[in-house]
Amino acid sequence: MEKIAKLTLKELSTLHLRPTSFSVERAEIVTLNGPSGAGKSLLLRSICDLIEHQGDVMLNNISVRTIAAHQWRKDVGMLAAESYWWHERMGDHFDSISNAELSQLGLSPKLLKQHTSECSTGERQRLALLRLLQNQPQVLLLDEPTSGLDQGSARQVEALILDYIKDNQAAAIWVSHDPEQCRRVATRHFQIENGLIQEAAL
Repeated sequence: MEKIAKLTLKELSTLHLRPTSFSVERAEIVTLNGPSGAGKSLLLRSICDLIEHQGDVMLNNISVRTIAAHQWRKDVGMLAAESYWWHERMGDHFDSISNAELSQLGLSPKLLKQHTSECSTGERQRLALLRLLQNQPQVLLLDEPTSGLDQGSARQVEALILDYIKDNQAAAIWVSHDPEQCRRVATRHFQIENGLIQEAAL
């Protein structure tokens, strides 16, 4: 029996991206790289239905056009390169979070009592990942989730994401400028240049 793709792009395009079609299966990680400004973030934002696009995106053969926006963005969760915080205290962004979850990423429970502006970029980045995973998304759209992190913290983030994908049979598109990271985590790899997305060797 043919395996049904978790996430399917059908002639998806934006202002700066040519139409592209590919599928990401359950438990599969597609990494993506390319020059700065090539459109990597645009691709993720269009899949997440945050910007205008042509073509279609489907989750388990159901089109984004038929699912309420808030539900789509819960099932197809995006971790942006720069996270957004709307409450004053970090802890107010979580219904509940355990010390064990924080410890997985080398974070202190004290961070939850801090003002968002008092946390470093790396701390906010890791907290944003935990916030995303609490929604139990079926698809992860990861825009450089370890940029700016030291090697130890980056490996902790990688391990958490890989465990989540394995345990939940989630699909992922992972933007990374690190070739070694791509080789560590990818099932398949794509490159984007001049608006064209093509599969490439790792």
